[in-house]
Amino acid sequence: MLDKQGVIAYLKEEGLEFRVIEHTAMYTMEELDASGLFPKGLIAKNLFLRNAQGNRHFLVVLEGSKQVDLKALRTALGTSRLSFASAERLWEHLALKPGSVGPFGVLNNEAKDVEVWFDRDLAGRDVGFHPNDNTATVVLPCEKAAELVRKHGNPFSYLDLPQM
Repeated sequence: MLDKQGVIAYLKEEGLEFRVIEHTAMYTMEELDASGLFPKGLIAKNLFLRNAQGNRHFLVVLEGSKQVDLKALRTALGTSRLSFASAERLWEHLALKPGSVGPFGVLNNEAKDVEVWFDRDLAGRDVGFHPNDNTATVVLPCEKAAELVRKHGNPFSYLDLPQM
């Protein structure tokens, strides 16, 4: 299981250029915005969702200020009704606690069954993600984070998510 230090070590092993911003624990986008540590648009919002049957799990990564219509997202993902996954499911699938969700969590998904979807609006930008712990943010190019997800073997795709 990769924790914050494990994620940072892994990124170094992969030879990726990134920076780490240490901060107090932050659980919401509002807290991150209020901290003044991050320029607008730098931080990604991460939604860990499940379908109605509970047999598909999705990590949707989008620009932090975007709001998402779950009905429209359901259609885009080709699944049944979506809801937020419980803390128990989050731990079971990504070994993360609420507030620490991000794409590095899939490195803990041994079953490689969590589907990862990045908002296409993040492409070509540096983006900040929690390194499996909400007391730091790792900033790197979106494509590098996407590459790590693909390399790990989780289903991955970009998604066009309109602003609500």
